[in-house]
Amino acid sequence: MSVAPGRRGAIAFFVTFSVCLIALAAALNVGWIVLTWQQVVPLLLGVLVFAAIITGLILNTTYLVREIRRNEQHDAFVNAVTHELKTPVTSIRLHLDTLRARSATLPEDKRQEFYGVMHEDTDRLLHTIEQVLRTGQAGRGPLQRARFDLRDLVAEQLALATTRRHLPEGAVHLVPHAETAPAIVFGDRAELASAITNLVDNAIKYSGDRVDVAVAVVRHGHRVVVRVTDHGPGIPPEDLKRVFRRFYRVPGPLTQRIRGTGLGLFIVSTAARRHGGRAWATSHGPGRGATFHLDLPLAPEGVV
Repeated sequence: MSVAPGRRGAIAFFVTFSVCLIALAAALNVGWIVLTWQQVVPLLLGVLVFAAIITGLILNTTYLVREIRRNEQHDAFVNAVTHELKTPVTSIRLHLDTLRARSATLPEDKRQEFYGVMHEDTDRLLHTIEQVLRTGQAGRGPLQRARFDLRDLVAEQLALATTRRHLPEGAVHLVPHAETAPAIVFGDRAELASAITNLVDNAIKYSGDRVDVAVAVVRHGHRVVVRVTDHGPGIPPEDLKRVFRRFYRVPGPLTQRIRGTGLGLFIVSTAARRHGGRAWATSHGPGRGATFHLDLPLAPEGVV
């Protein structure tokens, strides 16, 4: 996430101020050592006080900088959620006003088109609200565990994404694999479905006009990995871990144009940890696409 100029100035001020204080404290301590080097007790006391002052300054500066960055992230999140909520509400109201004002003259096909748009906007609202609720509840509620085939769940979510996004057949596809054994996991089906949906939606959003998302489900010993690969803008190496943080979005003009709250990958990472797995991303760099991995343990034999 990029930092606003005002926040950058505040961070620079606190860092510079702390460096000056540390330099002043170091100068005073050197002077104290020179004056009291023959007196053991004052010398030790001065060194200890100096160490305490330096530690306090470093901790205070670190805390202030983190708070400034956290506030920046929260502000960006509020702006993103406000946009995600306001846009569909405005669209729904516009179509409702049109239907009310022209109910007698509006052709039936146009009326059905308006109903479809409003239905899509309602789905978008529900998706945003569910993301915010899941983030607030992340890691808190109990898991409703059951045995199920992860391949079946992935196939269901790909079909739903294709329908919901009105994508052509094959735009989001499951990569065939020679292995035919089922990938049975023991976990919360709804939570893992949400994680897979967020991975696929993220890949679709960043694919641009040409959506080509490949999803693979591969077993490795006692584990199974879901891989979602897109041909989008890619991710810089320094952001590969940061993208799973709450509210974080990769800085850049493309990110600003694409709608999002910065919560989807955080939900994926949280779901992976709660199921004894992990999530990570790989990319060959900007402009070369990215692959997101969701690693989970297979269900032990005999677990129902």
